[in-house]
Amino acid sequence: MTNRSTVTEFLLMGFSDERDMQILHFVVFLFIYLTALAGNLLIITAVTLDHHLHSPMYFFLANLSILDIGNISTTVPKSICNSLMNNKLIPLAGCVTQVFLVVTFVGGELAMLTIMAYDRYVAICHPLQYRLIMNRNSCIQMAAASWISNLIHAALETSFTFTLNFCGPNTIGQFFCDIPQLQKISCTDTKANQLLIWVLGLFLDSFFFMFIFVSYGYILSVVLKIPSVQGRYKAFSTCTPHLTVFSIFIITAVFSYMRPKALSSPTVDLASAVLYTVLPPILNPVIYSFRNKDIQKAVWKIPQKIKDLLACQ
Repeated sequence: MTNRSTVTEFLLMGFSDERDMQILHFVVFLFIYLTALAGNLLIITAVTLDHHLHSPMYFFLANLSILDIGNISTTVPKSICNSLMNNKLIPLAGCVTQVFLVVTFVGGELAMLTIMAYDRYVAICHPLQYRLIMNRNSCIQMAAASWISNLIHAALETSFTFTLNFCGPNTIGQFFCDIPQLQKISCTDTKANQLLIWVLGLFLDSFFFMFIFVSYGYILSVVLKIPSVQGRYKAFSTCTPHLTVFSIFIITAVFSYMRPKALSSPTVDLASAVLYTVLPPILNPVIYSFRNKDIQKAVWKIPQKIKDLLACQ
């Protein structure tokens, strides 16, 4: 990466310059962060310790929780610290790191949700072949492919962003280093960068959306053929959390990165960023555990499982 910028640090706009509002922001975001952290760690721990949850669906759910923790941990702690210390500065290296990690975790979450849709498709449409298709090696390979491809994607996006010159205003109109906001303050022509975001966004989002849409089209056709109402309800109940999470994520992410300039304003930019970086990590554990009795049972068993592990040592 060749960085020709004269700016060595940036100012994050945040939510307010008033001290009382900064303290309120600190308290609210700290509560949200700790709640999201606790919820996702509970899911990871439950899946790890309970052998009944050692299945592809819960393996991918644990990966989704890891991505959620990484996503919210990249942006919120720095914002909390800035509000508490009344210091909006972020060094160039910190900004580069934030951009890279945000793209990695957001892209990884979208890819993981797509893999989870494929898992539900195989489980419902090809139940007799499920264990053969979704075997241990296949699951590990799909998860690894998701992580590796998004690391490469993040490296490309970050490189393109920071080859721009930043020689004028260094105030980012966001509570973290966001690519569209960095393009706004660049001294260089950003048309190529904006085109890259649109092309990659349209290509990747369209692929993931169509894949999930087609998968659930097949799932719906199979479920409607199930003769018993209870059987249809059970099949739908395994898909509802995933569809809810995907809908929230894709709507907020697309609105944040691909909305028209006419809909852009400082308030809207801040709100949309909160929606796709903060909302999914806190809602995903709630949505997946609310109607999932297996997760609920596993969570309540965690203290006993930990006691058993300590006793064995």
